[in-house]
Amino acid sequence: MTQPVPPEILALINGLSTTSGRRLIAVAGPPASGKSTLAEQLADILPDAAVVPMDGFHLDNEVLSERGLLGRKGAPQTFDALGFLDLVKALRAPVTLSYPTFDRLRDCVVPDGGEVKADCKTVIVEGNYLLLDSAPWDQLHKLWDASIFLDVSPDVLRDRLLQRWRDHGYSEAQALTKAESNDLPNAQVVMQSAVNATYIVNDA
Repeated sequence: MTQPVPPEILALINGLSTTSGRRLIAVAGPPASGKSTLAEQLADILPDAAVVPMDGFHLDNEVLSERGLLGRKGAPQTFDALGFLDLVKALRAPVTLSYPTFDRLRDCVVPDGGEVKADCKTVIVEGNYLLLDSAPWDQLHKLWDASIFLDVSPDVLRDRLLQRWRDHGYSEAQALTKAESNDLPNAQVVMQSAVNATYIVNDA
């Protein structure tokens, strides 16, 4: 997502009540759809806002290897979904909280890599699986005050995913394998959850 934030999204968020604690906004979509960009744009525009990525809840590579899931890293079953659910529940209260982040260069989780300050009024949570209907992800639905889904055409998504792996130094053949064996199947799972969004952004 590179275009300006749709004014409808800002109106939606600004119209939400703040009487029950922090506003929790979900930004969901398939990999390479532009979730991080939109989340950061919103955090820059909204007062006292912070971004919390879901990526810090990747399971450790050693755990994934033991479970035979390393090649599927990034799929729903390769995340600590219950740990993430606990964090989202805790984010409602206006207190300072730390959360894990993900270091892509080292391919590992950084415990307490990020922090939400006590005076934060709006938390924008971004990730692939925030709107899934399968357990335990479906428990997140009731926690969002609003949810935004980025809908990107399959061809554009494929091109972005290939370029992402090229940028990481992978050959054309390796990038194609990464995209087609894991990223695109994950994207198909994510796209099925678009129906649960409050607002859908149609990107190119």
